[in-house]
Amino acid sequence: GGDWYDVIPLSGARIGLLVGDVVGHGMFSAATMGRLRTAARSFAELDFPPDEVLTHLDNLVNRLDREDPASHGAGIIGATCLYAVYDPTTQQCSMARAGHPPPALVRPDGTVSFPDLPAGPPLGLGGLPFESVEVHLPEGSELVLYTDGLIEDRTRDVDVVLDQLSAALAQAERTPEETCRAVLDTVAPAHPADDIAVVVARTHAFDPARIATWELPADPARVSEVRASAMRTLAEWGLDEAAFAAELMLSELVTNAIIHGSGPIRVRLLRDRCLICEVSDTSNTAPHLRRAASTDEGGRGLFLVAQLAQSWGTRYTPEGKVIWAACDLDGV
Repeated sequence: GGDWYDVIPLSGARIGLLVGDVVGHGMFSAATMGRLRTAARSFAELDFPPDEVLTHLDNLVNRLDREDPASHGAGIIGATCLYAVYDPTTQQCSMARAGHPPPALVRPDGTVSFPDLPAGPPLGLGGLPFESVEVHLPEGSELVLYTDGLIEDRTRDVDVVLDQLSAALAQAERTPEETCRAVLDTVAPAHPADDIAVVVARTHAFDPARIATWELPADPARVSEVRASAMRTLAEWGLDEAAFAAELMLSELVTNAIIHGSGPIRVRLLRDRCLICEVSDTSNTAPHLRRAASTDEGGRGLFLVAQLAQSWGTRYTPEGKVIWAACDLDGV
């Protein structure tokens, strides 16, 4: 079949949730599904926002329709997708959909709603925009993603099925696995004619005590102050063994933002499964790792960060960009 889903760890302790559907069954639908899932994961890991991920997928489907002889000119008709990104530090969820059924949102008090999310065109039509919407998800909320096989059936009215789905979700104190089972037992057709995928994600808020933030002007004299404050924070967190690498990475990232970016500059430390160092500024210019010649006076900062960090990268925001680096805490 053509239904698929994915759960993707992203930078800044965020999580990406994908669900999609390629119409039909058989080898072609399954192969196309695999290609779209792989591509969607790659676009998501590049830290594109949901609407841009769907735009890239839309372009990909257009190319597949033009270039893939296996389709015999039939095209990928009816491919849909929904992509959501949840940030536990702000409890905000950004999502966009391409012709896919809207998600269900279950509040901690059991209230069920379907966010007013623009439908967007199915993938492959080309040239039409997708729109992202941000929704606040309090801790303990559940975001329920599903494919149309769950709610669409020739013998049932879609509005009636959505009411059944709301009733099935409005039950407190269940695990996500139990919620999935209840939805399939009470909402899914008795004899499904299409594949069904259901994803239930329960939200958690990032502990504010594990976040440290500083803001400073684009002044090189302030770098030492932030570095000293960060070292005190790491000592309070009991991460003295990670302090040396974190200090070097922060110094390089902040200095790089002052020289090549634009202020104000914001520094953030997150203690997750790893230590995440983030430096944001209002410039859209991204840094590039390069090999400095022996006669160069600079150009080694990002190389040093890449050697010290478990991973690093850049993500763009409406205000500018964030350069981040993750430091492994195994054994710390």
